[in-house]
Amino acid sequence: MTKKVIATSLVTATILLSGCASNQPDEAVLKPQTHTIKFSEVKVPTKEYEKRKITASPSVTVDGKEYKIGYNAILRSGDQVGEGVFGQIFDSQGNPVVGKDGSPFISNSNDFSSLLPVGDKLFMVSQFETRPAAMYITELEQTENGHLKAINTKNIDLSHLNGLWVPCAGSVTPWGTHLSSEEYEPDAAAIKANGSINPYYDQMADYYGGDLKALNPYDYGWTPEVKVLNENGDVNVVKHYTMGRFAHELAYVMPDEKTVFLSDDGTNVAIFMFIADEARDLSSGTLYAAKWEQRSDKGAGSADIKWVNLGHSSDKNIKAALDKKLKFSDIFDKIEINKDGTCSDSSFTSVNTTMGAECLKVKPGMDEIASRLESRRFAAIKGATTEFRKMEGITHNPKDNILYISMSSIEKGMQADAKKGKYELGGNNDIQLSKNKCGAVYALNMTTFSTPHDMDGNKIDSKYIPNSMYGLVAGTPDKSIAGNTCSVESLANPDNITFIPNTNTIIIGEDTGSGHQNDYIWSYNIGEKQLTRIQTTPYGSETTSPYYYNNIGGHGYIMSVVQHPYGEGDAMTKEDDMPNKAKSASDMRAYTGYIGPLPVISK
Repeated sequence: MTKKVIATSLVTATILLSGCASNQPDEAVLKPQTHTIKFSEVKVPTKEYEKRKITASPSVTVDGKEYKIGYNAILRSGDQVGEGVFGQIFDSQGNPVVGKDGSPFISNSNDFSSLLPVGDKLFMVSQFETRPAAMYITELEQTENGHLKAINTKNIDLSHLNGLWVPCAGSVTPWGTHLSSEEYEPDAAAIKANGSINPYYDQMADYYGGDLKALNPYDYGWTPEVKVLNENGDVNVVKHYTMGRFAHELAYVMPDEKTVFLSDDGTNVAIFMFIADEARDLSSGTLYAAKWEQRSDKGAGSADIKWVNLGHSSDKNIKAALDKKLKFSDIFDKIEINKDGTCSDSSFTSVNTTMGAECLKVKPGMDEIASRLESRRFAAIKGATTEFRKMEGITHNPKDNILYISMSSIEKGMQADAKKGKYELGGNNDIQLSKNKCGAVYALNMTTFSTPHDMDGNKIDSKYIPNSMYGLVAGTPDKSIAGNTCSVESLANPDNITFIPNTNTIIIGEDTGSGHQNDYIWSYNIGEKQLTRIQTTPYGSETTSPYYYNNIGGHGYIMSVVQHPYGEGDAMTKEDDMPNKAKSASDMRAYTGYIGPLPVISK
C-alpha cells in the first residue's frame, strides 16, 4: 500500500520522517494537476529469491484506466548486438582495455541512457561509470505495443577529448541531445612527479597504455554533450568547459534552453547554475554558485538561496588553458591552514571543500581560469556554500516552476558540529542540520520578481532562479529490520530523480548501501505526500538514472538502469554458504532497461 508521509518540519532531531510540512513557509501552493497516475506497489523483498531479482510495478493507472507494465531489459553489460559488445572499454588507440588476466574489460557500471529519436530511427546513448569510461550508441527497434529491442550497438570514439572519466547521471536537452557528466574530478593539487595522484585516478592511465604522464587531471570533470547527427548513428561529442569542473552528477537544462542547474556529488560540495549566452548553445555563458542562508534546522532544513557570480567564460577560452597544460600552482598560491581554520596571511581565504580545509589565493589574472578548472574551490573563495553532501539528481516541475534536487545524505558538512568541525574548519559553516544518513529530496522555489540579481547586484538574465530551498521528503533512520538502517517504508539515500509533468509525481531512485539491503525506485505524489515503491533491485546494485519520456513513438517510458548487481558489499563468491552473494559472474552483469511501456500522458 502507499504510505502517507509525515511533514519533515514537525519531526524531532532524533527521528526524521518523510514529507513536506503543510505549515512550511517555503512550501509552494501547487496548481491543480491535469492527470492522475498511480502505480501498483511492489512489496519489500524479504525472501532470498526476491532479493536476487528485479521486480517492478505490474500495472499503472492513468486517469482511471489501468495499463499492464513491468521492467524490461534492453541490454545487459557484455551483450553482443551487431558490431559491438555493450560496455566493452577501449583505449585511446581503439584497442580493448584488458584486465590482469588478459581478458577484455567490460564494465558492469551501466549508467544514464537516453532515448533519442532521429528521423525515422530511435537511438539510445549509454554511458558507463568507470575510468577509463565508455559511451555506446545503440539503434533500437520499437514494436507496435511499445517494447524496445536493441538491433546494433557500437562504441563511441572519445579520443579527441582525451577520453571520458566516470560519467554518472545525465539528461536530455530540450533540443534532443544527450547531456553527460564526469564525476569525482581528480585533485590536481595532489599530483606527484610521476603523474600519480591516487589509485582511483591512476587507473585512468589504462587509456594511454598505463602511461600516467600522458594524463592531465584537468582534462576530467566536465559536461560532455552528445548529438546524434543522422540515421546512420554518427555522433558529435564535445565537453563544455565553460560549465565548470567539479564532481558532476548531472546537468539539467530548463525550458528557456539557457539556464542549466548542475549538481556536485561528494562531501563539501556546491550547487552550481549556468546561464548560457544563447539558447541551445552551452559553449559560453556565466557560472554561478549557491549561498545557503539558513532559516530553519527542522527536518531537512530550509534556507534562502542567493547566487554568487563566478564570472563569464567560453569553451574556447578554457580549452586554450587546457592546451597549455596548466598546473594547480599556476592558478593558486597556497599556504598551510592554522589549526583554528584561519590563514596566517590575510590575503588568503580559508575554505573547506571536497579537497579539505585550505588557505588559497588566486594568482593575478587567473580568475577566469580558476572559476572553471577549480570551480568548487573558486566558489568557496567567493563566499558560496560548499557544505552540501552527496548531491545527486535534479528535475523540474514545469507547471509550478519548482526545481527538485536530491541529497543522498545529510551529514558531514551539512551537519552541525560534524566530527568536531572537521568538515567546517575554514569554511562558512552555513548549513547546520541534524544528521540524517537516509537523505532527502529538496524543493527549490523560483523567484517571482521579474529581475533577479546576484549577490553583487548584477542582473541575472533568467526567470528560472531559485530563491529558497526546503526539505520535501526525507528518509527515516530505522534499524528494526535486519540489513536496513533506514525504514523500508521511506527513502534511503535518494539518488537520481525525474518528474512526470501534470501529475505532481516525482520518480526517486536510490543509491544505498546499508540504508536498504535492496535498492528501490519510488513514486512520490507531492500533492498527496505519498510514497509508492515501484521497483526493487538485486543485492549490491544501484538504481541509476531513472528518466521519464512522455512520448517516444506513441509510448511513454521510465528508463531504469540496474548498475553493478552484487557490486556493493555483496560481491561474488565461489561458496554457496553466503546466500546474499552472487553465484556467478553472469549475475553481476548490469541491466539497461525501462519501466513500461506507459501510455502517453500529455501530448
